Amino acid sequence: MKSILKPLLMIAAMAMGMTAAGTLPALALVELNVNKGNVEPLPIAITDFQGGDALGAQISEIVTADLKRSGLFAPIDKSAFIEKISNPDAAPRFDDWKVINAQALVTGSVGKEADGRIRAQYRLWDTFAGQQMSGEQFFANDANTRRVAHIIADAIYERLTGEKGYFDTRVVFIDESGAKNARKKRLAIMDQDGANVRYLSDGKSIVLTPRFSPNRQEITYMSYESGQPRVYLLQIETGQRELVGNFPGMTFAPRFSPDGQKVIMSLLRDDGNSNIFAMDLRSRSTTRLTNSTAIDTSPSYSPDGSQVVFTSDRGGRAQIYVMGADGSGQNRISFGDGVYSTPVWSPRGDLIAFTKQTGGEFQIGVMKTDGSGERILSSGFQQEGPTWAPNGRVLMFFRDSAGGPKLVSVDLTGRNEQSIPTTNFASDPAWSPLLE
Repeated sequence: MKSILKPLLMIAAMAMGMTAAGTLPALALVELNVNKGNVEPLPIAITDFQGGDALGAQISEIVTADLKRSGLFAPIDKSAFIEKISNPDAAPRFDDWKVINAQALVTGSVGKEADGRIRAQYRLWDTFAGQQMSGEQFFANDANTRRVAHIIADAIYERLTGEKGYFDTRVVFIDESGAKNARKKRLAIMDQDGANVRYLSDGKSIVLTPRFSPNRQEITYMSYESGQPRVYLLQIETGQRELVGNFPGMTFAPRFSPDGQKVIMSLLRDDGNSNIFAMDLRSRSTTRLTNSTAIDTSPSYSPDGSQVVFTSDRGGRAQIYVMGADGSGQNRISFGDGVYSTPVWSPRGDLIAFTKQTGGEFQIGVMKTDGSGERILSSGFQQEGPTWAPNGRVLMFFRDSAGGPKLVSVDLTGRNEQSIPTTNFASDPAWSPLLE
């Protein structure tokens, strides 16, 4: 889907070099090193965007919430602000922001064009260097105000960390409502912060394991509407749906290949064994990748499509294995205590996330792609199903507590855990790529 939000003009070049009177430019602008083990959140001041009545404050609040939730930024309370910004295009009084230790400052404005579109622009300032770091202007219709704010937050995140943000994204998940013994499960989609929930199925049939295509607004998922689990493709924007294939036996955990041309899944045959198959979505031809007498399941491609991670109990209990995309070189990489499941390759290619069950606890963790460096990020009574943010810095999963499952996110340090608000119970999240 083409984006309805297009940067009209990069204004950083026009304003770069502005300095406060009597202030010497710094040799380097403020930045965050997110590759350090312990990152101290950066104090940042985000002012209400000028104009647009309440719209400016709304955009400012969304940008603030996005950056704060990342754990990398510490937004300063607006009651501490000394200068009241009246002209976001003019250089601020940097001394007023330095005294409250705002190392970065965001100003902006929002207004309506003659054709009814919203125009929003922001400027990011380094207060100690006395310089503008970046600035952009966007146009959108009223329905996409939140997207404008998320895109601005992504731009600020990228400028200060050097890495892509993840705020202008969506999450598809299973919405669960009703009594526990008669739970209604609907396919749903929302913004990554829990806003703009939309239902993609009517709840008449059980739906499971939705997964995003890496390059289209399309998802694959399983449905029991025929009495047996079947894999479907769904175009999110049009609602068009098609059956991937009517496989004999049970089908589990479909995922797209990185180029979006294949779906990989596990199929349970009459002999009771579950093996991994890949289907070419153009030809509908199926290739068997494993052929064991064990249960092989939960396959996930590496970002370059050359390898697949999966779980197998061929060694006596479920552990994590890696193989070539053609099924060659099957190699066990996990050797820890407990049972491993739901491995997912990071979009950065450097880590594999997993669920681990040990000692009566469920854990969400990560390991390097050779199985070394295992780290547990979150532990709980019952939690599973990690999914990666597109920048590979944050995981989302679901935790069953207080009567039903809820969505939770955690960053790679394991210290920044956040609850994701949903109207009903929610499970099995899958994070989209950045929207276009």
